[in-house]
Amino acid sequence: MSVNTVKEYLKRWGMEGRVLEFDVSSATVELAAEALGCEPCRIAKTLSFDLAGQTLLIVAAGDAKIDNPRYKARFCGKAKMLSPDQVEERTGHRVGGVCPFAVREGVQVFLDESLRRFPTVYPACGSANSAIELTCSQLEELTEGAEWVDVCKGWRPEEA
Repeated sequence: MSVNTVKEYLKRWGMEGRVLEFDVSSATVELAAEALGCEPCRIAKTLSFDLAGQTLLIVAAGDAKIDNPRYKARFCGKAKMLSPDQVEERTGHRVGGVCPFAVREGVQVFLDESLRRFPTVYPACGSANSAIELTCSQLEELTEGAEWVDVCKGWRPEEA
């Protein structure tokens, strides 16, 4: 899949024209923040996991990290990230462009609470040089029923 696939997906909401494409890479949180001119924490990174053969995507703030005890309590299993080859095969997006939009059938998407502290966030759009600015409500709508979870650490003031 590609940025064009994501744009086609976003047409249902009239959002395809809001996809930003850069002349530079936005494949990491730091590069995306630089390309966008924003704080890294506002990048909505999409993390890919295997849970007993099921593919889970967790969209979290750029400064958040998976909290293994919280993940295990929520999903009843250990957090096992997909390899780069598995990511593309199972989600339809390459590492660096993984996003919660236009994913393969059966992939479950979850949105982490770490995102809610921002008026807008920037998830990728299927390529290593794209993003879109969305409110959390828009992100939830575009991910079609994604569930909110609290499975990350490192972003709360008391954890700093």
